[in-house]
Amino acid sequence: MSVASSAAPVARVPVFVILCGCAIACLTFGPRATAGLMLTPISETNGWGRDVFALSFAIQNLIWGIGQPFAGGFADRYGARPVLMVGGLLYAAGLALMPLSTAPGAMHISAGVLIGFALSGASFSIVIGAFSKLLPPEWRTIGFGFGTAAGSFGQFLFTPLASALIASYGWQMTALIFAALMLLVLPLSIPLATRPATPAPGATKIQDQTIREALAEAFATPSYWLLVIGFFTCGFHLAFITAHLPPFLIDQGISTSVGGWALALIGLFNIAGSLSSGVLSGRMPKRHLLSAIYFARALLIAGFVFTPVTPVTALCFGAGIGLLWLSTIPPTSGLVVTMFGTRYMTMLYGVVFLSHQIGSFIGVWLGGVLYEAYGNYDLIWKIAIALSIMSGLVNLPIRERPVERPATA
Repeated sequence: MSVASSAAPVARVPVFVILCGCAIACLTFGPRATAGLMLTPISETNGWGRDVFALSFAIQNLIWGIGQPFAGGFADRYGARPVLMVGGLLYAAGLALMPLSTAPGAMHISAGVLIGFALSGASFSIVIGAFSKLLPPEWRTIGFGFGTAAGSFGQFLFTPLASALIASYGWQMTALIFAALMLLVLPLSIPLATRPATPAPGATKIQDQTIREALAEAFATPSYWLLVIGFFTCGFHLAFITAHLPPFLIDQGISTSVGGWALALIGLFNIAGSLSSGVLSGRMPKRHLLSAIYFARALLIAGFVFTPVTPVTALCFGAGIGLLWLSTIPPTSGLVVTMFGTRYMTMLYGVVFLSHQIGSFIGVWLGGVLYEAYGNYDLIWKIAIALSIMSGLVNLPIRERPVERPATA
């Protein structure tokens, strides 16, 4: 009996599937959310400027995005379980090699390339794709919300944990502890085994669709391109704030612990934001929800950076941006399913996510470059506000309905 077949009875229990997927999302999103806490000690240990590790983190995000459509396509074709397991192993290897990476190039490979490919195979994107196939329709958007919220809980859990471990044992031991935790992804991936995609006899055109045809159909759909363009901003914000908010606060004379708690509050409040977004995605137009999220980000960032920055405003910003942090994912993934169905959802969402990760690469890298050039983050914050407004406008014209296809093959 195949793994997918043996997992089928378990897969029929939505709560169990969601719990295992959420555990994976929590574990894999947690360590990468501590990049801002790692940036300063890693830079000081190796005598680097902030731009070096920022580039490693930028490479990680870019590789994650490049690998995501391929990992998604493999999961759609052969099942999610092997993709998740390979991703967990690569994640453990990348974290374990970070303490040995004393040259910039080595850090770019361990923290950048290895962890980037690991995230493409073991992140919440693959989990959400598995949810779309294993969960009944009435559970899907709720499952998307829970899977996204679990990543946020990982940020809330790992950020203070990393802060305490770094203070007590150093960043090197912290990376090794996190590497060991990533091995838990392997057993947790078993209940998320999905059946390989094989068209049934008498299949309709979409059921008999090839990967190339699915991509061609998506690229010929203007609304899909609008979704891709808008998601760029989400990645820009997430990576820049994750890596540079703690150093930004240090520059304002605010302690490192406040930066750690600000990141933790982002993760905590994003649980509520993601769950609410998952529910709202099933009750209102998803494009309107996305636009509202991006416009709200613009107002919140402007209010934070154009007023005096204090520990209180930093924590309030963490809570506010947390509500808007990953709340874009349930409506974005829901729109992909609405337009194209579930068969190649993981791959097609992966292409959208590539835009997100290009934004992540530019956000975190440009933050380091502009800081080294001007000695502050003023310009990059203004760019973040402008991009929020752009994405709010871009999402409004999306046509929220299935694409037109021939009825039968």
